[in-house]
Amino acid sequence: MADQAVHNRNLQGAARDFFDAFNAVFSTFSGPKISERYVAPYLAIRSDGSSQVFDSAEAIGTYFQRIVDGYYARGCRICKYKDLTVTPMGEAAALGTVTWELCRADGTVVTSWRESYNLVLVDGRMKAAASVDHVAQR
Repeated sequence: MADQAVHNRNLQGAARDFFDAFNAVFSTFSGPKISERYVAPYLAIRSDGSSQVFDSAEAIGTYFQRIVDGYYARGCRICKYKDLTVTPMGEAAALGTVTWELCRADGTVVTSWRESYNLVLVDGRMKAAASVDHVAQR
């Protein structure tokens, strides 16, 4: 049991590292840099249930460039996460769920949503293989 607890803490730390690094790279507003945090193929599932699969790092980078360009146009300059939960899934994977807040330079929130990520260890660091936007609660 002690080994399992240590393993779970390690996965939680790796997941936190993933989201911290994501925040740092998001501030570059570079889709190709953001895509380095993902594995191909990558599956994105939106809150409306639609989905898209990206089969290469280039396709992932193009997708994220379109996304961050839109956020930037809406005034977003800062990306933050909160309410991280991590559920270990075996030896080298975890489900990480966060609430994202995209903010203006003054810290006011432009948009916020909850999202879950299937994270896998690749060469000692977590990368996202899939993400699911949660349906907004009303």
